[in-house]
Amino acid sequence: MTLTVLLPDYPGAAELVSAIDGVRVVSYDPQDQLSMPAEAVEAEVFVPPFLASRKLVPLAKTFPKLKLVQLLSAGAEAWIGALPEQVKLSNCRGAHGGSTAEWVVGTLLSIYRDLREFDAAQRAGEWSYHQTDTLQDKRILVVGAGDLGHQLERRLTPFDTEVTLVGRTAREGVRGEDELPDLLGQYDVVIVVVPMTEDTRHLVDAKFLACMADGAIFVNAARGPVVDTDALLAELTSGRLRAALDVTDPEPLPAGHPLWTAPNLLLTPHVAGSVAGQHKRAFTIVARQIAQFAAGQDPDNLIRGSY
Repeated sequence: MTLTVLLPDYPGAAELVSAIDGVRVVSYDPQDQLSMPAEAVEAEVFVPPFLASRKLVPLAKTFPKLKLVQLLSAGAEAWIGALPEQVKLSNCRGAHGGSTAEWVVGTLLSIYRDLREFDAAQRAGEWSYHQTDTLQDKRILVVGAGDLGHQLERRLTPFDTEVTLVGRTAREGVRGEDELPDLLGQYDVVIVVVPMTEDTRHLVDAKFLACMADGAIFVNAARGPVVDTDALLAELTSGRLRAALDVTDPEPLPAGHPLWTAPNLLLTPHVAGSVAGQHKRAFTIVARQIAQFAAGQDPDNLIRGSY
């Protein structure tokens, strides 16, 4: 039996996947997703482009032999519950966690060491000597104990921080989500890296933020709708909390939105995982997932709805 895989034509992708025994690759232009080759009708595995939107879900439903949608991103919110029951869904957990964790470390260093302020002073020709804060000795709460949560723990610990992971349920080395109200006020930094589901929509609401300590930093490296934007804006405007966001709700952020000018905020346009080599790392994971599926196994990254 030959497994037909419909694959975006990113550099090196076809070579990696076509090397799998029993796999036939059909490539398409990721910039012209609606003009698929005629062979697409044979697809049993569909790999959408990186950060594919919900608009591609109806296209996937037109492939009559489809058995698996294999994503290039860790986020799967556009696809969960949207596919026919017989079609499985697998994400790319393990490909982008390191890059996103690196972004978190970078934003925290920028905030604590006043790097943006020093950059502004340089541009103004000012020698703005002053003492800054430090990442050292900070207590950091990471909400989300999957691949990204553990990647964060591994990168933050060498800075002499104390890192605590929170998952849906308590287990060895991980606190439970039900403990959040008591935990939030004990930490200098709260980082959210949960998947986007109906259960996590507005997980970070006014009550969540109110439990955080005065002067704490909130970081969202998950998805925009995990956070109640109005509630966060209220805390930033009051000056009680600071924040770093790589994702927003809405996204892309429209012109004139209050987040553009919100005080105490470091904002980037969903770039935490968009780094050199991202496609190679992603397709290394994808090839492994497809090889498992071709061998009659469920992929390791099959979506099961937990964090």
